[in-house]
Amino acid sequence: MGVFQTIATGSIFRKPLFAIAACACLASGPVAFAQSLTPDSPEVAPLELPTIAPPAGKGDIPKIPNLNEYANPKAPQNNPLVNEPELVLTAKLSDESEAIGRGLVWRVFSPDPGPDGKLALLATAKGGTTSFNLAPGSYLIHVAFGRAGATKRISMTRAKRTETMILDAGGIKLNAVLAGGGRIPPDRLRFSIYEDHEDANGERALIIPDVKPDSVVRLNTGTYQIVSNYGTANAVIRSDIRVEAGKITEANVEHRAALMTMKLVREAGGEALADTAWSVLTTSGDIVRESVGAFASMVLAEGEYVIIAKNKDKIYQRDFKVVAGRNQDVEVIASNGASTAASANQPAKGEEPLD
Repeated sequence: MGVFQTIATGSIFRKPLFAIAACACLASGPVAFAQSLTPDSPEVAPLELPTIAPPAGKGDIPKIPNLNEYANPKAPQNNPLVNEPELVLTAKLSDESEAIGRGLVWRVFSPDPGPDGKLALLATAKGGTTSFNLAPGSYLIHVAFGRAGATKRISMTRAKRTETMILDAGGIKLNAVLAGGGRIPPDRLRFSIYEDHEDANGERALIIPDVKPDSVVRLNTGTYQIVSNYGTANAVIRSDIRVEAGKITEANVEHRAALMTMKLVREAGGEALADTAWSVLTTSGDIVRESVGAFASMVLAEGEYVIIAKNKDKIYQRDFKVVAGRNQDVEVIASNGASTAASANQPAKGEEPLD
């Protein structure tokens, strides 16, 4: 009885106790063992397991009839348009240029608007020369190459057709330098491309914003206005550039500006005072830039400016001049006066004085 009690209360002892019970069984015979375990239990019929037939062949895997391993999209039975006439499409920048080998995006539209007023997109492809199988009918074919593109209506019959689309497009590559040929850090330089004509409000439509220097932008032939920003203040140059078909036009603009770093100090060469509110104004009083911090770094177009520094309810002011291509450190000295205090422009390390 003690053996069965242990088995019921702790499964961890099942294997050792079973071994003891097995030894007792060997000593008294199988009948005695059965009687000693369950003397009052009725006889239970042995469990019969179903017999599983082995596979037809050794190592064979049963196969489901009429089921392919995969659906090949190029197989005729899986492409309902494979028997339709083929349209082969090629694109060129100009009549004289070679076919474009990559970078194209092709789209095939239905010529009739749907219930939502939009043209249904029927097929797309990317790369260079491509082909579509299209049922007889009319289609609108659009090809895009960067921001350049062209659209053409094509009618398909039962015959194969080859079509070459002329984009009438080129490209521009933009960069900028400082006065005297100095290099501008790429992370401080950005371009925007606008249409050449103004709307009724006198504004130009923005085509591409935030263009990085030395990147090629593909555009249809025409004249565009390029806006170059050096920094985020007032160093802005605008120019008109002509894009010609099949050519890359490189344009370099010149910025007459400099990087100015301003700080409020108690004495010349001292530590910058934290929590200073900065305002940079033109001599006519127009605000150019505002910021908060111990240092105020900004790119400014050449000219004369006024700095206003506010710290702990005290306002300090000074005039300074920006010379194109000459980066400067400008210090505003916090004197006992509540309004103005100034010192001569302090050049940055390695720079020459302004005067």
